[in-house]
Amino acid sequence: MALDYYISNGGRRLRCGYTTGTCAALAAAAAARLLLTGQAPEQVGLRTPKGILVEVPVETPMLEGDTARCAVTKDGGDDVDATHGLAIVASVSRWPGGELRLAGGEGVGRVTRPGLDQPVGQWAINRVPRAMILEAVDGVRRELDEPGGLSITISVPGGREAAKKTFNPQLGVEGGISILGTSGIVEPMSVQAIVDTMALELRQKAEMGFQNVILTPGNYGMEFICGGNIPLSHVPVVKCSNFIGQALDLAVEAGFEEILLVGHVGKLVKVAGGIMNTHSRWADCRAELFCAHAALQGAGGETLRALMDSATTDRCLEILTEQGLEKPVMASLLEAIQTHLERRVGGRAAVGAVLFSNQMGLLGMTPGAGEMMNRWNEKR
Repeated sequence: MALDYYISNGGRRLRCGYTTGTCAALAAAAAARLLLTGQAPEQVGLRTPKGILVEVPVETPMLEGDTARCAVTKDGGDDVDATHGLAIVASVSRWPGGELRLAGGEGVGRVTRPGLDQPVGQWAINRVPRAMILEAVDGVRRELDEPGGLSITISVPGGREAAKKTFNPQLGVEGGISILGTSGIVEPMSVQAIVDTMALELRQKAEMGFQNVILTPGNYGMEFICGGNIPLSHVPVVKCSNFIGQALDLAVEAGFEEILLVGHVGKLVKVAGGIMNTHSRWADCRAELFCAHAALQGAGGETLRALMDSATTDRCLEILTEQGLEKPVMASLLEAIQTHLERRVGGRAAVGAVLFSNQMGLLGMTPGAGEMMNRWNEKR
């Protein structure tokens, strides 16, 4: 049954879903009840960490000897992802003693790199889902006054293939999907998944011993770096999407000493105005920033009007080049960018930026960036 819980995003009413962690906890509770009573419940429910009650039908119940199995289908709501529609299966069997034991099975990945929620070698069942699963099963035990130990195994048929469409291969989770969720609820088109992935990557790189990191918003930046424009192949690169400010915060929290931001001028020019989320929904001001810094460099009214009428930053650069103002305006913008980056990190790390355009290539770098890259190459 679909979760009757909605959020508003971008003027649209979107239905929420529930996480793989919620599914695993629900399936485990159903399997525990089937094992301990011999009767499979038609539906099962729990209250998620977010406080929302989720009730779902129990699928494919099976009792074989001393093991019970039940499944719950993952429903991502309007935020359909690689795990949407997968069956999350829980097997529960009796276990000597009074403990609960939790493991992963087919389709659930194992952690192979440090820095993730679980240590290397563990099943990729994150901390909050682990607690949800154990609490759900223990609740059934207590309700039925069955103190004996139980062994719980979570598996995901098709999880190995689905994982190839996720970030797991890049993060170091092999063999299947991760059982995830901190709130228990999937909010459609949420930025949290992007930010969480970025935090994991940064933490991983830091735990691998790296002290310096390059942040780039996306594919343009990756192509620019991989094209040899930034001769720092020994420094890790992490995509930060539009979340410049959060990326800087997370990099500092992870313990990086020096942070280099590399990006297309169309995004990073916004940082000159202190804009730390560069998505157009939050702010634009590209033409206004070019116009303001051109005015500081003595541009005339006709040039300023042309800049304000420009639809792209490439057009702004063409106008400035025609007027012989491209270099001084870029220097002024880079100085402002450096100021805002330093303000954001608050002295907790060294920081700098490199800007480019697809048409003109390297446009310039902040003084902090040049000094940083020189140090990195010297230490190599």
